[in-house]
Amino acid sequence: MTRAGARVGVGTHFRYDGETVEVVEMAATTAGNEVVLKGRHGRLLRLSLRELLFSDRATLIPEGPGPSSDDAEEIASVVLGQLDEEHRRQILERAEHIRELLTGYRSGSTELAREGEPRAPYTSTLSLDARYAAKAAELGVTDRTIRRWVADYRRHGEAGLVQRTSPQARPFGRADDRWVETALEVMVEHTGESKPSRKMVIERTQARVIARFGPDVVPQPSQATAYRVLTELERRHPLFRLSTKRNRDIADRPDGAYGKLRPTRPGEYLLMDSTRLDVFAFDPLTLRWVQAELSIGMDWYTRCVTGIRLTPVSTKAVDVSAVLYQSFRPRPAGKDWPRHAVWPEHGIPRTVLVDVDAAEGPGLASPPLVPETLVVDHGKVYVSEHLTSVCRRMGISIQPARLRTGRDKGPVERFFRTLREDLLQALPGYKGPDIHSRGERPEDDAFFFLDELEAIIREWTAVVYHSRPHSGLIDPGLPGLRMSPAKMFEHGMARAGHIEAPRDSDLAFEFLQTKWRTIQHYGVEIDRRRYNGPALDAYRTAKSPYGGPVKNGWPFQVDPDDITRIYFRDPDSWLWHPLLWEHAPSADMPLSEDALAFARKLAASKYRYPDDRLAVADLLERWNLGLGTTLAERRMALRLSREQAAIELPETEAETVVSLPSVRKALGTAPDSAEPALAEPAKVGDDDEADLDDLADEDDFYADALEDV
Repeated sequence: MTRAGARVGVGTHFRYDGETVEVVEMAATTAGNEVVLKGRHGRLLRLSLRELLFSDRATLIPEGPGPSSDDAEEIASVVLGQLDEEHRRQILERAEHIRELLTGYRSGSTELAREGEPRAPYTSTLSLDARYAAKAAELGVTDRTIRRWVADYRRHGEAGLVQRTSPQARPFGRADDRWVETALEVMVEHTGESKPSRKMVIERTQARVIARFGPDVVPQPSQATAYRVLTELERRHPLFRLSTKRNRDIADRPDGAYGKLRPTRPGEYLLMDSTRLDVFAFDPLTLRWVQAELSIGMDWYTRCVTGIRLTPVSTKAVDVSAVLYQSFRPRPAGKDWPRHAVWPEHGIPRTVLVDVDAAEGPGLASPPLVPETLVVDHGKVYVSEHLTSVCRRMGISIQPARLRTGRDKGPVERFFRTLREDLLQALPGYKGPDIHSRGERPEDDAFFFLDELEAIIREWTAVVYHSRPHSGLIDPGLPGLRMSPAKMFEHGMARAGHIEAPRDSDLAFEFLQTKWRTIQHYGVEIDRRRYNGPALDAYRTAKSPYGGPVKNGWPFQVDPDDITRIYFRDPDSWLWHPLLWEHAPSADMPLSEDALAFARKLAASKYRYPDDRLAVADLLERWNLGLGTTLAERRMALRLSREQAAIELPETEAETVVSLPSVRKALGTAPDSAEPALAEPAKVGDDDEADLDDLADEDDFYADALEDV
């Protein structure tokens, strides 16, 4: 039997630095065992035995047969691992016969002798030739077969008894390699194009082979062989079986090993992305469905969703800033949420505190985090000046993902799929991930308003997703322990040893857009809107200390979703003050920039001398009458119908004063006390047929009003 080891001593040959050397002396010194090597030209070299055996510069030259790393044979575990149970049993039984022939015992050892062993034909007193003949007669094979089995067993053990199979046939049969390479080239060229048929690829391959090598140079395969070649090439470059989008994703895979960012603590990387939801929301203005986009922020280390924002039609830069702001200031949790879904207001997990109830408040919907790096794609809202300026002010680095590489934000993409499969597909109005998966009329089932749909997603994320074990959340020290995002946050906090908390109580103003304008005697003008307030009195004639893009300009924070007021920070006291729009009293709700622009356009087409007050009043009246049926109007109405603002701004001292009844009356925003009260509705008697007819007419009116026209 061959041996895995080799004798190393005087006379052993090595190949050292490309030269064949021989060991001529071995000695033990205080520094360790050493050897003296003699080269071909008589040059002597002294080395330590350790370096000779384990250095990459030296290679042992074996003097006899034995296993080597460059053997053209598979190792024993690979050979035996390809056998099924029946063939494995036959090989083990054959090995027992060989051991009995050689030693007299099927186990090969006297200590493990079975009853009746050794048998008379296989005792050690008999010659080996006699035992060969006895075993051949017992198994019903020839003596030559037994001798071959014994030789294979001595050389490779049980693996040597496995019947050697012929080399695997060529995967492409008798097809010419040049034709196969050309076919693969044609398939690769169709990666970004529409899916072709196999017949067209074969015809283009044949034409290209003739044009490149000439006619009758490369033999053309038969039609059946050509189809088999394309089926085999489909393994290398999918083109026919999967969708074209999936084929492009597979073609974009890197050739080498996959790499990714590896977070080590919570808050190190915050992933942000937006997606079009696969469920319709309900438009309260036109009583029709509308598509919505979901924007989220996810901590990469814990997979905790720190921000959620649902917007109609498309996402704006202020929505992305709102998602980022929620990681600093999470939304409050629902009143009826279970305890495990509510995060303490201080952000420290309950397992860290001793007296939990004494430090708890209403609770938060997600853990507060201060991100260090923001991983975003190249969408317009994510590379906008608004978001980059906010991140620069907060000290947050921005790491753009590679173009058309969704795996750079893999956890977020996987969350969108989990949300669709576990929640959205169970809701009314689900329309599927693509047009081929859509039902006949899914919009007929939609009844969730935008706020309701966002509340459902937020509650599912807190109650289910944060508490469910995640296969991608593991601790290298405990690979068998599966943790949920909430548990991973606790683990990450214990690992980091600290928690980041925002320092500024007025942090929300940082996420608004900054407009540079001069302060005039009448106030501040932004996009033909005039704002004023007592906070500007000390600076109407003062020179601006800022070196902004506008000469003598001052910075003002503007919320695009509520232009009824802007915010000014006093450079002396560093306090924030609201400045009201001069036409704010005519609007009883927040008014967006898009809504005002549309109102001005509408008023210009209707009046000769329109102003903003008239434009806003006419727009509100139009919406109240249900005449806003265009896509732009529906989007603006949906944004204004939100129960919660995108960014919850803290209440300033000036707003508290403005909310007083006397101040509201002076500004003309208080309700008119002289307004007549509504008449009490008439009571309907059981025997009043006229009243019943009127009610029937009203029912018919509402039935017609809710029809889908």
